[in-house]
Amino acid sequence: MENNNEKLKELVKGEYSKIALQTKEQNETSCCGAGSCGTYTIMSEDYSALPGYNPDADLGLGCGIPVEFAKIKKGDTIVDLGSGAGNDCFVARALAGEEGEVIGIDMTEAMIEKAKANAEKLGYKNVQFRLGDIEDIPLSSKRADVVVSNCVMNLVPDKKKAFEEVFRILKHNGHFSISDVVLKGDLPEAIKKEAELYAGCVAGAIKKSDYLEILVDAGFVNITVQKMKQIIIPDEILLKYLSPNDLNTFKEKGMGVYSMTVYAERPEKDCGCGPEAKCC
Repeated sequence: MENNNEKLKELVKGEYSKIALQTKEQNETSCCGAGSCGTYTIMSEDYSALPGYNPDADLGLGCGIPVEFAKIKKGDTIVDLGSGAGNDCFVARALAGEEGEVIGIDMTEAMIEKAKANAEKLGYKNVQFRLGDIEDIPLSSKRADVVVSNCVMNLVPDKKKAFEEVFRILKHNGHFSISDVVLKGDLPEAIKKEAELYAGCVAGAIKKSDYLEILVDAGFVNITVQKMKQIIIPDEILLKYLSPNDLNTFKEKGMGVYSMTVYAERPEKDCGCGPEAKCC
C-alpha cells in the first residue's frame, strides 16, 4: 500500500508540475489541467469578486471557495494546504490584514516557485510558501488559527494521516474550512483505477459519510457542512472509462459526485491522553 501511495503522489506531482506552467485558460481548454478528464472546468468557482484576488494566481483548480467560509479574522495565522499558485493565500491575506500571516504548503516545486513569484510581484511580506507533504506538514504544532484547503485532500492517499496533521498544527479553538469532492454511492472500478481521474480529484473521492467519520476520529468537533453542490460529469467524459451499459448502471444506482465545503474545530483543550490528545 505504501508503495502504491508513493506512486499516486508522484502521479499528482507530475500532473501539477505541468499545470503550473500553463495559464488558467490553457488549463480550462485542456479540461483537467494537463490531462483531459474535464473535472476542473466543471468544479471551479469564480473568485474574481473577492478581496485580494489576483488572476495570475488563479489556475482554476478548485472545487469551492473555502476562504469565503473560513471565518478569518484580522491578525490570524492561516495555513493553506495545497496552495498551488497562491490564489486562496492571497484572498486569505486580504481578510487577515497586514498583521496576519499566511503560509502556503504544496508538494510541487513548480507550484511553489510560481506562488513565490506572485507574492514577490505583489510585494507581500506576510505570505510565505513552503514545499511539503500534507501527510507530514512542515510546521510546528498549534501554529495555525485557521486551515484552508481547496480540492486537495482527495489527492492525498492517506486522508486519515492528513487530517491528523491538520489537527496537530491547529491551535486550541482553531478551525478549518476545506472544500473537497465527496461521493454518494460507490465509484465504478474502472474510474477508481484511472490515473488521470485521480489527479483530477474524482477517483480519489470517498463517500461523504466516510469523510466526516475521518474528521470525528481525528478529534475535531463542531463539524458542519457549509456547502454542498452536485458536480455533473458529462457523459462524453465518463464514456472514456465506462461502456454504455456501465454508464447506464452508474446512473441507475443514483451515484453522485459533490463538491463539499466542511468546517470543524480543534477542541478548546486536550483531556490528558498525551500531547496531542483527541479523546475529547
